[in-house]
Amino acid sequence: MQLQQLFSPSVQHTLDVIGIFVFAISGALLAVRKNFDVFGIAVLAEVTALGGGIFRDVIIGAVPPAAFTDLGYFMTPLIAALVVFFLHPHVERIQSAVLVFDAAGLGLFAVSGTTKAYSYGLNLTASAALGLATAVGGGVLRDVLANEVPSLLRWDRDLYAVPAIVGAMTVVLCIHYDALTPYTSGLAVVTAFVLRLLAMRYHWRAPRAWNRRSTVREE
Repeated sequence: MQLQQLFSPSVQHTLDVIGIFVFAISGALLAVRKNFDVFGIAVLAEVTALGGGIFRDVIIGAVPPAAFTDLGYFMTPLIAALVVFFLHPHVERIQSAVLVFDAAGLGLFAVSGTTKAYSYGLNLTASAALGLATAVGGGVLRDVLANEVPSLLRWDRDLYAVPAIVGAMTVVLCIHYDALTPYTSGLAVVTAFVLRLLAMRYHWRAPRAWNRRSTVREE
C-alpha cells in the first residue's frame, strides 16, 4: 500500500513541501551560524531537506529520486535558503516555532518513508529502517558537511531519532495487522510529533553507556 493511496496526491504533496521547507530552514540556519556564503547556505538547505528522501529512493530503486523529478521539491529548499539569507535574525527569533514544524516534518517523513519503502517490496524491518533514514538522514548529512558531530549521535540533545522510530514502528505494526488507513497513518505521524515535542519540553535524552568511565571531555 502506498501513501498516495491513503491521502490524495495534492494533500500529500502539500505536506511534503511543508516538511521540506522546514527542514531546509534548519539547514540554512546552521550554515549562517557557520558563516557560510550564499552557496553554502543553499547546499545545506537542499541536503537537509532532501537528503533522507534521496537516500531512501536510491536504496529502494525509485530512480530518479522524487527530489529530481518534482521541481517543487527541488526549489522549495532554495526558497527557504533565500528567506534565511535575508531574514535570518527574524527566523532565529521564531526558532521555537520552527522546531515545532520540524517535529511535525519528522513524524510525516518517518511515516511516508516507511510506507514507500514497503510499497517497493521491502520487509517490515527494512521499511522501518528506511522510514527512520528518511526522517533523520538529511540532518545527519547537514551536520557532517558543517563539520559537526551529528545531533543524532550526541547524548546532550533531546530525543530525535526515537520519535521517528516510534512513528515508523507504528506504521509497520499497522501494515502487519492490515490496519493501515488514513486514520492510523495520521495517528503514527501525531505520535512521533507529540513524542518529539515532549522530548523538547522535558529534555528527554537517551541513556549513555552503563557505569560509564570516560576521560573524553563533554562538550
